[in-house]
Amino acid sequence: MTGWRIWGAPMAEEPDEIWKRDEIESPCVKLCAIHPTAKICVGCHRTLDEIAGWSRMDPQARRKVMAELPARGAALKQRRGGRAGRLAD
Repeated sequence: MTGWRIWGAPMAEEPDEIWKRDEIESPCVKLCAIHPTAKICVGCHRTLDEIAGWSRMDPQARRKVMAELPARGAALKQRRGGRAGRLAD
């Protein structure tokens, strides 16, 4: 494949290349939706404040947040209701 073209201008081979930034580590998986009760992104598990300030954080602060993310994700895996939740009332 020769790459993507928009309005005749050549672009990177991979459309996702524009999202890669070598200087900043990021847990973003491009599945951005804020959980209604936990108030964290269901894709990367960061808070809105963490997402907004990510590019201004130093590498040590970003790694600290990234170390906390697996536990946050596990908390979102719990069922929020469904049939079993309705029958429990």
